[in-house]
Amino acid sequence: MSFLNYISLLAGLAFFLYGITLMGDGLNLVAGDRLESVLFRLTKNRARGILLGTLVTAVVQSSSAVSVMCVGFVNSGLMQFVQAVSVILGSILGTSVTGWIICLSNLGGGGGWVELLSTAAITGVVAVIGIILRKFSKNQTKRHFGDILMGFAVLMFGMSTMSAAVEPLRYSETFLQLMVSLSHPLLGFMVGAVFTAVIQSSAAAVGILQALSMTGALSFAEAFPLLLGIAVGGALPVLIGALGANLNGVRTAVAHLVIDVLGALLCGCVFYALHAIHPFAFVGRPVDIVDVAAMNTAFRFVTVLALAPFIGAIEKLTDALVRAPAAAPAEQKVPAVVLEERFIRYPTLALEHSRQRIVEMAEHARESLAGAIALRGDYSEEGYLHVCDLETLIDQYEDALGSYLLRITPTELNAKQNEDLHKFLHTITDFERISDHARNLAESAREMFEKRIEFSQASERELKVLSAAVTEVADMAVNAFVADDAELALQVEPLEDVIDSLCDEMRNHHVDRLQQGICTLQHGFVFNDLLTNFERVGDHCSNVAVALIEIRQDLFDTHEYVDSLKLIKDEAFGKNYERFRAKYSLD
Repeated sequence: MSFLNYISLLAGLAFFLYGITLMGDGLNLVAGDRLESVLFRLTKNRARGILLGTLVTAVVQSSSAVSVMCVGFVNSGLMQFVQAVSVILGSILGTSVTGWIICLSNLGGGGGWVELLSTAAITGVVAVIGIILRKFSKNQTKRHFGDILMGFAVLMFGMSTMSAAVEPLRYSETFLQLMVSLSHPLLGFMVGAVFTAVIQSSAAAVGILQALSMTGALSFAEAFPLLLGIAVGGALPVLIGALGANLNGVRTAVAHLVIDVLGALLCGCVFYALHAIHPFAFVGRPVDIVDVAAMNTAFRFVTVLALAPFIGAIEKLTDALVRAPAAAPAEQKVPAVVLEERFIRYPTLALEHSRQRIVEMAEHARESLAGAIALRGDYSEEGYLHVCDLETLIDQYEDALGSYLLRITPTELNAKQNEDLHKFLHTITDFERISDHARNLAESAREMFEKRIEFSQASERELKVLSAAVTEVADMAVNAFVADDAELALQVEPLEDVIDSLCDEMRNHHVDRLQQGICTLQHGFVFNDLLTNFERVGDHCSNVAVALIEIRQDLFDTHEYVDSLKLIKDEAFGKNYERFRAKYSLD
């Protein structure tokens, strides 16, 4: 081979890899925004997990990408480790689909209309259609379909370029001797593994092997150990993707390597043992591009079929290989909030991951408020510190989630994803503010305890009514967000209006008590602080509810966010207001 041939081979490999990426990304987008999310929603059944892993890998054209997703799922707690193993098994089979797509590059033609079936003709037609859809179509789905066609055309062009570059090898004695040496199982296995680890794509390694098969110098004896090595080498990108993951995340990545190694050992040992007992005649025959694709699929299918019943054993073996570290020192009082970085390139996963973390944040805010209210009747320093710790934790949630959600913004989002993004960005601020006011309430309770401040019976009775109303409005806001329940959210604003009225009434009553000498100015300062914080909690609960309602009705406008409460004050609002007004009466 000349220097130009080597350059052409590398260029063909570059086109090939880019074509796979472009086609996979386009297929992913056309298949729907929930393609990845089905992996952690529908994988409780092992057989279903294997099937889904196979199908999703066939779509995204990368077993490494699917396995790295599984690492992210397990790392973030969205998926159990044993579920991830079944998906990884499916991804190992799904990646063989690329080899069959590559077989289309071997189509040829004779003369006349048969030339229309040649690789060059098909690639050209597909490329023209793809660029037309990509450049001139206004429909987003059609544009993504254009990306698929362009990716296919680039892949075919890269494959043809590689095939042409290695064509001179069929006449090279050095290459022929090298191929013969690779027929040694261990050497062929090592070469396949190392080469795949270097280029970090088992699909590309199989593609190059298919290109070499077109020289006629590759026999089954050389191809088979190379394919075994390629399977094992394909685990390297997954191991790299697990850097920084927690214990189960690392175990998930190692499980991919374990499955590949066990599959290669099983198929290799069985085949060579049978071949030693009764030599197979086809071992020395040359293989073509279709034979390589068939061998790759058969090897991976046997691996999945043989290992599927032993998922539990694979889990135990992986646990033994990746042991839990020795007991660490006591964890910090307020744990850090960690969001899964691997999901950023998958908006559906990133948003679902964010939603689950916001649900945790909302529950902590509700717990913080309940704890602060309880302190006024039964103060303890431990309870006060717990409210403070929750407020610190919720601050971390807001910082982490705000940065994470802003990183999703530049990615291509559909209408539903944009709605969720805006909803999440607004609600995290409100939940954080609820925890701030809960801490203020706890500090007021602490001041009352330390200064031995006691309210009059009338004040205490009114505060109990207000506390019950605020507790209910917080419960409704949190439950409405968790369930994405717009109907429940409609009841928040009427109750918030009742809370505002209660606070106004209680201020007037307190002024009367001051004038009568029942309460003092010291009582008044603390009492007013309590009312102010209760009122603000109601306001932020209302903001959460309004965000849910307006986004659901496509009314959301950031500039009109505060004034938008008027949009939902209808007949139903009046009925709910009267109901809550009667429930939380000061009379």
